[in-house]
Amino acid sequence: MTAIHVVSTARRPVEKASEIPSWEMGGQLLKQAMAKAGLESVDAVYASSMMSGELEGQMHLASLIADEAGQSGAEAMDIAAVSASGAAAIRAAYLAIKSGEVRSVAVVGVERMSAADAGPVLRKALHAVREADQTMVLKNASAFALYLQRYGVAYESFANFAINAHRNGARNPLALFQKEIDQDKVLEARVIAEPLRLYDCSPVCDGGACIILSRADFKSGPVKLTASACATDRFILEDRLEPLDFLAARKSFLKACETSGRKSADFKFFEVHDAFNIMACLCLEACGFAEKGQGFRLAESEDIFPEGDLPIATMGGLKARGHPIGATALYQAAEIFAQLTETAGQNQLPGDKIGPALMQSIGGAGTTLFTHFFEPA
Repeated sequence: MTAIHVVSTARRPVEKASEIPSWEMGGQLLKQAMAKAGLESVDAVYASSMMSGELEGQMHLASLIADEAGQSGAEAMDIAAVSASGAAAIRAAYLAIKSGEVRSVAVVGVERMSAADAGPVLRKALHAVREADQTMVLKNASAFALYLQRYGVAYESFANFAINAHRNGARNPLALFQKEIDQDKVLEARVIAEPLRLYDCSPVCDGGACIILSRADFKSGPVKLTASACATDRFILEDRLEPLDFLAARKSFLKACETSGRKSADFKFFEVHDAFNIMACLCLEACGFAEKGQGFRLAESEDIFPEGDLPIATMGGLKARGHPIGATALYQAAEIFAQLTETAGQNQLPGDKIGPALMQSIGGAGTTLFTHFFEPA
């Protein structure tokens, strides 16, 4: 079976507002990643951005990024799955290499959410008719409220999700938020939508990241992408038999386990899609790291901290590093690469955590879930 390696990565600092157009970001990142890999060309460029067409007036992004990086002539495609667009692009690259059609793919994720009002675009991840009065914030607030009520959990039991993310972000020079917070800060933060408070939610921001994947027999690298899977749930949260059961997260995780021979106990750390803390909790439960209604206990016990049994958001996650949507999964993958190559600086995990790593990415309100597994080559 064809082994797929991550041969290089490139990341920009996440910013509240960038003056650089997303396609220029992408071109710069692609050139940087190619230089690191010692490649003069790639067979394909896959680009992910949820918003460039609406906020910057620029579609046809992959071809433009390829041209910016001197790669005109390469296969180029835009790949989208709303807030999981970057993960969709990684999966497309994985499948393209597995098929034998290409040997190397640069996956470039960019987003410039500051270019215009991102709110109306974010709402388009939901049903245009039945959820016309909803937002992603309101959907997650509803799920969080149900969780707290059903399992009798106090709000402060979730505080360590944010505390861990900001602690890790404080050590990451590319993170948007580089300041630690404590429980008082979390509990005193303003309400966004009851019961969600400020530190339960990821920020609007700009950024970009790139990874280059290759057949190992064409260009080897220090990290392997060992599994890629995708699954979906009912589109609307309220249509699901059990809204707190992240079915798509569990299904995609189990698919990836089946193809790789891995199980929950094998993973050393988890780059989780913590756009909202409730999402992180539900993904931990869906992947078998906690029983239903018990995911918050991994935060309470500090098991999600770098010294814990299952570190998550090791470079700040979506909450503190930031969530420039089309680029988010590329940041996650590049951060896993940094951990597995022991180049994560002050965020470097202990040596006994250098092993199989799990990454999940969520499109919509738990509707589309991508799972990827990585490990040292």
